[in-house]
Amino acid sequence: MESMLNKLKSTVTKVTADVTSAVMGNPVTREFEVGRHIASGGPGMCWRIYDGTKKSTKQEVAVFVFDKKVIDRYQKFEKDQIIDSLKKGVQQLTRLRHPRLLTVQHPLEESRDCLAFCTEPVFASLANVLGQWDNLPSPVPTDIKDYKLYDVETKYGLLQISEGLSFLHSGVKMVHGNLCPENIILNKSGAWKIMGFDFSISSSNPSDAEPKYVCKEWDPNLPPLCLPNPEYLAPEYILSVSCDSASDMYSLGVVMHAVFNEGKPVFQVNKQDIFKSFSRQLDQLSRLSPSVLSRIPEEVREHVKMLLSVTANVRPDADQMTKIPFFDDVGAVTLQYFDTLFQRDNLQKSQFYKGLPKVLPKLPKRVVVHRVLPALTSEFVNPDMVPFVLPNVLLIAEECTKEEYLRLILPDLTPVFKQQEPVQASNMIQLIFLQKMDLLLTKTPPEDIKNSVLPMVYRAVEAPSIQIQELCLNIIPSFANLIDYPSMKNALIPRIKSACLQTSSLAVRVNSLVCLGKILEYLDKWFVIDEILPFLQQIPSREPAVLMGILGIYKCTFTHKKLGIPKEHLAAKSLPHLVSLSIDNNLNLNQFNAFMAVIRDMLSRMEAEHKTKLEQLHSMQEQQRSLNLTSQMNPTEETKIDDIFGGSAASAGVNSKENGSSSVTSQPSRVSLTLEEKQRLAKEQEQAAKLRNQQPLAPQNVKPAVTTTQTKDLTSSLLNNMTSLNNLSLNSGPRTAPMQAGTLTSGFSTGPTLGGMGTMAPVSNGFSSPMGFSSGTMAMGVGMRPASPGMYGGLATTTSTPNFGTLTQNQNQNQPSKPPDMSALDSLFTATKPKVSLNQMASKPAAATAAPSPWLNQFGTGQPSQTAGMQAGRVGMTGVQGGFGMQANPFFNPQNFSQPTQAPTMNTGMLKQSTSVNNDLKDLFGF
Repeated sequence: MESMLNKLKSTVTKVTADVTSAVMGNPVTREFEVGRHIASGGPGMCWRIYDGTKKSTKQEVAVFVFDKKVIDRYQKFEKDQIIDSLKKGVQQLTRLRHPRLLTVQHPLEESRDCLAFCTEPVFASLANVLGQWDNLPSPVPTDIKDYKLYDVETKYGLLQISEGLSFLHSGVKMVHGNLCPENIILNKSGAWKIMGFDFSISSSNPSDAEPKYVCKEWDPNLPPLCLPNPEYLAPEYILSVSCDSASDMYSLGVVMHAVFNEGKPVFQVNKQDIFKSFSRQLDQLSRLSPSVLSRIPEEVREHVKMLLSVTANVRPDADQMTKIPFFDDVGAVTLQYFDTLFQRDNLQKSQFYKGLPKVLPKLPKRVVVHRVLPALTSEFVNPDMVPFVLPNVLLIAEECTKEEYLRLILPDLTPVFKQQEPVQASNMIQLIFLQKMDLLLTKTPPEDIKNSVLPMVYRAVEAPSIQIQELCLNIIPSFANLIDYPSMKNALIPRIKSACLQTSSLAVRVNSLVCLGKILEYLDKWFVIDEILPFLQQIPSREPAVLMGILGIYKCTFTHKKLGIPKEHLAAKSLPHLVSLSIDNNLNLNQFNAFMAVIRDMLSRMEAEHKTKLEQLHSMQEQQRSLNLTSQMNPTEETKIDDIFGGSAASAGVNSKENGSSSVTSQPSRVSLTLEEKQRLAKEQEQAAKLRNQQPLAPQNVKPAVTTTQTKDLTSSLLNNMTSLNNLSLNSGPRTAPMQAGTLTSGFSTGPTLGGMGTMAPVSNGFSSPMGFSSGTMAMGVGMRPASPGMYGGLATTTSTPNFGTLTQNQNQNQPSKPPDMSALDSLFTATKPKVSLNQMASKPAAATAAPSPWLNQFGTGQPSQTAGMQAGRVGMTGVQGGFGMQANPFFNPQNFSQPTQAPTMNTGMLKQSTSVNNDLKDLFGF
């Protein structure tokens, strides 16, 4: 890589040094910048051709340089002869002005080291193109090495040379004297130009007389640069020292032969013995073999043979050659017409430009780009011709690469985008651009699109011409995907909406709606909902076409997978609007059915979406409710009852009612919790929240907390309990006779207790520390029996495991507030008896004589009547749950259980316990 860079550096340095040494000090360098060496030409290929630019205008030029070092080997007088010959040729070229002659931009300048002059931009000489690479840079430029002439270029090039000779012979009365590929230059556009007038001969007769040309005798002692190329000279020039215009025509015939034979002339000439060579050549020309002209096209072969004739009078003149059928090729004629455009009026030009699109595809791209395109873009300065030129320019742009488009076409198109005068031409220009909008948006850079192309589209949408508006609206969807989103959102859509609302043309309004419907897919969902759909309600027209356009936009938005309309918008705006439009009298049956089909689809989707939402919401609420109940409930049956029926809070409410004003009527109300209960509930909720946030634990068997681990002997426990019961019966005071009016004595405890249960062991609720229930008893009168295994709807039955440790601890205690635990007697039930624990039997009141109402059983066992209560005797109740309190049950009347005015003087606690236990044992064992 480094060696390649070094080689490139040395090459550039060498070329720069050559240019510097050759042109240094020449006056040409004061006005022109000299670039790289691109070609060579002139007599003996002695002129080096460089590209360059004019310093003041940056105009591109070609700089011809002759380095005097080339002739250092010659004597001084020979050097002077060479220099004089070269000067004569350039000076003659400078005086002549014709499209077929090389145009000189700056005359010849001489310095100590070189000769230099400037011309129009040049590509190469014809000799370079045909493979003669003398005096070219090394390596040979690729564009010259690979250059191949197309047929149309060859035909039109030879036609141009013929026209140039016609000008010299007829107009100037001059013979070129050295017409050969070295003196034919191809400019940047591909046109063939004549130069090298070093050996030109002007007529010695006055201009109105027959021209007469005086020829110099061939001097083989002169330097080669002082002699014409003998291979292209006519035989009479050497043999008879005479010449006229026919001599140039012979040279043209040899050039035509060389063009079709890779640069080879008809005969090779021995310059050492030129007279002998020409004598031999004369004989061969007299008997010219068909094989010599075999590679020349058949339609021109006969004319070339005539040009190479020994007899000068047989040769066609220049005017006749320009009219031969060979040059009637459509491509050659087209290029010739371009060269004469400046002579045509606008009508002729417009007719030519209209037919040009049919010819352009037949021309090679190089010819179109370098010959046709510059001629077309030069017409942009004529506003009236732009509508006729522009289609051809855009047609050429389609075949160009993006780089060629940016370099050769876009700079000339930019002013045309902004052209607004004259109005008729401006409208036509907009139509043409709109038809080629995909090309413009594809190859034009984004910045130029934003600054030049899109403003032209916006003007077309707002144009006063209905035809332009319709065409613009029809074309916009075809290139909408190439427009950037901000421009479409902020500039294009507002103008389309404005055109739809403000126009008086039904076609423009319908096309506006159709255009919006087609570009919906390139818009954002919420932009459509916020800007497009509300705009539809502003359209005042009610023609069927407009209504169907509105329906189409709704349907496209509704059914498009990227867009869609939310159900809220459907319900509030879209459906009401569509329903009101559907009953318009202008709609026919098919149109009405189309409206109803869309409306039904919208209703179906709105129903399905909202139903799904409600189902999901209901499911979430159920899950949340289940989660809340699970987190707040204890695993034991007692805690579930407390949470459902108000628990101890209701019990506390009962106590406060009875201690206060007992005359207040009982009604279902929510009693506030005590501070301790709120603290307990808060702790439970906190623990539940922590457990929900924890990772799921492996299931473990939770064993109820017991005080002892050894299994008790049920027989010994039964005997001990019997002994305890006998002691209680003996120690109790005298019993009072049953009262006629039953008196209810209640002693409610403040702890969360369950009526009918004895002393309970601590039970773990799964969330907090073991929760103990304070003991409570309920003593029944002798005349009362349990109504059913569960007096209060079965809710009094406990599922907790009996605590046998408590029985042992309470054997010797004689406390009136804690009855003995008789759960040990549960095993003595027979199969015919219901499976009810003694603790439950000891806590349940006797059943009333009448069966309870089934309707009342859903709130608990029905309240006994007053008559039954009065005959039942004294009943003592303690530890009744709040869920069965006066306020929890609307059918419970506290007035039936009012406190007696006089409390008994006897010890009622022990009596109640003893009486209740003895009655239960009597029911069980029959004694």
